[in-house]
Amino acid sequence: MKKKEFIKTQILLTSIVSIAIWSLLAWYYFNGGVPSHHILAREDLPEISNWWGAILLPLLTWIVVFRIQKRENLPNGKSPEFLEIPLKVWVGFLGALILGVALSVFFTLGNESMPEYLILSVFFISLFFPVYRAECLLGFVIGMTFTFGAILPTGIGSILAIIGFLIHHLIRPLIIYLFSFIKKQ
Repeated sequence: MKKKEFIKTQILLTSIVSIAIWSLLAWYYFNGGVPSHHILAREDLPEISNWWGAILLPLLTWIVVFRIQKRENLPNGKSPEFLEIPLKVWVGFLGALILGVALSVFFTLGNESMPEYLILSVFFISLFFPVYRAECLLGFVIGMTFTFGAILPTGIGSILAIIGFLIHHLIRPLIIYLFSFIKKQ
């Protein structure tokens, strides 16, 4: 993707996310007020307003699209189409988006055990896929924004990304080495 096409893609995706979060915040505002959430759901810890999502989500989207462009080395000799982002990036984004929505739904319905299992599934999935990538974090945050705002999912998603990175780059190679060692014998 040439530089001009990349900037157009970055602006378009950031604009879509900005309009979505600002629309959600406006809807909250006119329907009872914008909610705030206590850290770790404890009343003795500070509240974080969902208003922060108006800044965080567009900024996060801008940075994520920039990271994808750098990581995938998108400016190349070909003349790709506008919004041409590799399929693996979209799959990672959509997988994390579905996980974030599922966590939010189960939490909202009062099912306390299912969100725990879903979080633990991220650790297992990270043995096979790089769930620590930027598009996964963005999908996770967007999927949970309606229920929890943007700040708390960004913090949780960042922690999951760090753990996923360690599992994918430290534990996975160790397991592969052990299986190859056992297979030789």
